Amino acid sequence: MWLGFAVGSAFFAGITAVLAKCGIRKTDSNAATAIRTVVVLVFSWMMVFVTGAQSAVSELSSRTLLFLVLSGLSTGASWLCYFKALQLGDVNKVVPIDKFSTVLTILLAFLFLGETVNLPKGIGVIGIAAGTWFMIQKKETDGGKADNKSWFVYAVLSSVFASLTSILGKIGISGVDSNLGTAIRTCVVLVMAWVVVFVTKKQSEIRKIDRSELLFICFSGIATGASWLCYYRALQSGPASLIVPIDKLSIVVSIVFSRIVFHEKLTSRALAGLLLIVGGTMLMLV
Repeated sequence: MWLGFAVGSAFFAGITAVLAKCGIRKTDSNAATAIRTVVVLVFSWMMVFVTGAQSAVSELSSRTLLFLVLSGLSTGASWLCYFKALQLGDVNKVVPIDKFSTVLTILLAFLFLGETVNLPKGIGVIGIAAGTWFMIQKKETDGGKADNKSWFVYAVLSSVFASLTSILGKIGISGVDSNLGTAIRTCVVLVMAWVVVFVTKKQSEIRKIDRSELLFICFSGIATGASWLCYYRALQSGPASLIVPIDKLSIVVSIVFSRIVFHEKLTSRALAGLLLIVGGTMLMLV
């Protein structure tokens, strides 16, 4: 049974990017992030009450709350950058860079937390780095067409902020129930996302959102929540050593659906890069 939930977690995580891109063709990405965060917030607190972790709220120290807020701000910045990158670039280029946050997290943990890096993990880091580089190269069919690189900047920032989220969590919120921590962080993300909407004066855009795009934005939030629920359920009855790598294969789901929905084709170099990323991810979990 756990295998089905693990596969479900990877599937829903993988289609999140595709659903989100369908919802931000014309819609401002910041407004879309704010809307979908409402949906994610519902799922995150649902998980808190399902696991009975709500009683631990009163036991959180001020230091823990501080780091939860900081990690929430990092998460919010990562989401805002990620969906802006998706709006400007191809899914099969943005997603690999976002997944590169795993490598950045390991490097930061090595530099600041003193965590060791064994040989398989080191090879995995190199594999993911090389694979990401191959996947983001300019398509061979682009010819002399100008390539807007602004998506790349947002994708890199998304990856950096995602890795900072992990490090902040490691430093200051150890011992906190993961579901409760996620729910509190999501509250911070919600506030941050809506502040960005009002600061950029995009609130008027919300009334103009096409219904079909609004539906896809909500679906992307539901997919994120469903991924979290499946992942937690899988961990309840299955081995983490197998569930984690299955969940990381969500990148394959994103690439497959980007081909089906957006007709984004992988060059032979990009396909080799995808194989390197998948192989590197599996090695890092040894």
